[in-house]
Amino acid sequence: MAHVHAGRVIAQALAREGVRALFTLCGGHIMPIYDGCLDEGIRVVDVRHEQAAVYAADAYARITRRPGVAAVTAGPGVMNAVTAIANAHRAQSPVVILGGQGPLEHAGRGSLQEMDHLGVVRPITKWAVQVQDPKRLPEILNLAFRRSLHGVPGPVYVEIPLDVVFAQVDLEGVRFPAPVPGRSALPADPREVERAAAVLRRARRPVALVGSQVHWSPDPQAVSRFAEAAQVPVFTNGMARGVLAAGDPFFFQLCRKQALAEADVVLVAGTPLDFRLDYGQAIRREARIVQIDLDPGELGRNRDVEAGLAGDTATVLDQLLEAGLRPDEPAERRQWLDRLREEEGRRAARMQAGLTSHAVPVDPLRLCAEIDAALPPGATVIGDGGDFIGTAAKIVRPRRYPAGWLDPGPLGTLGVGMGFALAARVLRPDDPVVVLLGDGAAGLDLLEYEAAVRLDLPFVAVVGNDAAWTQIRRLQVQLFGTDRAVATQLSYARYDQVVAALGGHGEWVERPEEVRPAIERALASGRPALVNVKMGVSDFRAGAIAV
Repeated sequence: MAHVHAGRVIAQALAREGVRALFTLCGGHIMPIYDGCLDEGIRVVDVRHEQAAVYAADAYARITRRPGVAAVTAGPGVMNAVTAIANAHRAQSPVVILGGQGPLEHAGRGSLQEMDHLGVVRPITKWAVQVQDPKRLPEILNLAFRRSLHGVPGPVYVEIPLDVVFAQVDLEGVRFPAPVPGRSALPADPREVERAAAVLRRARRPVALVGSQVHWSPDPQAVSRFAEAAQVPVFTNGMARGVLAAGDPFFFQLCRKQALAEADVVLVAGTPLDFRLDYGQAIRREARIVQIDLDPGELGRNRDVEAGLAGDTATVLDQLLEAGLRPDEPAERRQWLDRLREEEGRRAARMQAGLTSHAVPVDPLRLCAEIDAALPPGATVIGDGGDFIGTAAKIVRPRRYPAGWLDPGPLGTLGVGMGFALAARVLRPDDPVVVLLGDGAAGLDLLEYEAAVRLDLPFVAVVGNDAAWTQIRRLQVQLFGTDRAVATQLSYARYDQVVAALGGHGEWVERPEEVRPAIERALASGRPALVNVKMGVSDFRAGAIAV
């Protein structure tokens, strides 16, 4: 009989699910899991804060389209991970979190770091469970992967008490379930498809909004097929960024406000009618809405819909194609597209002064243009910040799809960048990773550069440093005046010197013509690097804040 501790059983279960890396911050409650990972060939990536471990698992999931796994110790370990778990929940990312706990035999007696983790994480997970019998570990972990990945993706929390993870198990007698299969196509009700197709055919000024759920579809390229066949302008957000190339004739990004204000039919696919669309009120009152979502309960939330299609975005778009989308009024459809292209051109022209500005400190638009010019092919771009990232999203083009652009998602969490970057480097060791970092976000997880240096996981962060929480400060000044703008001012802190002190490559940049050479040197350094750019102010995003 081959008796091993239960950490080996956990690691073998993870390996059977294809897990290549475990993200963690060490703790006594979870040590056997590491030992098991060594035997199973799973890389243990240890970070400096538990939230970074879960952010890394989140990015791992988005890149691989399989659940990412983080292990955190009991008490403060789980509590430190809560923000990242909530972010994965709102972003619909399949993450499995293994949490430590005091021994079952001392439950309720006040063992080290004992607390009710399940009560905390239940509202922000799809499933939260405690394992009380080590023999059930394979079954429960298999269920965790299945529940995390299938349906609407999301985080699952598995708590493993100390005496369970250290228990001796006969490995030869353990039965492991079959690995969880990948996501399958989820088509919508054919009757709703026919209804939606009829609405789209009759549309004269249609608009399509495609969001993050398309990433989890079997064939996201259905977006391109749909746009061309239906002659519909497409706007994207989140994980859908890059699904249409920047040069695609049906890709639009600058004139969304006008398009929604004038459209007669709006297809909302894989993105909720939340604050980003003013809870549906950003869409013209008279417009008819067709909505696609993985969650049937999401259909019609905040705004009535003409047709609600429960299914995955790409599969449903192909169903609509099969139902026939040739427009009833093709001439009017062409005129609508031409009008929007003209508006895109006008808005792009208004940005030119900022994009080519020689101002010092560097204009945010010029900084983003220099970043875009410096990005090599195949780069993974990560957005971590508020106002700076809002500007960059209009200018910096994704260099790959899928998962070529990663941002936190609708929770608006700052601090995801370092964890995301570590996972991207683990999974894409031959391709550059570039983090666009607001100076507010830079203050949250910068010590992860120590982990990046130690683990030889190089990436480059570019900080748009305007010495303020600008997205908040701009509105604060507008509402209360400059003299009463408190708690939103920062300093031009030398984040580059922090990175250099941790063993990385750091540069300070003050002039626009210095930005691209500095980024290129950082990419060529082969080390974790940070380019800290003194950035000026701009009214480009005035009035952009939404809650």
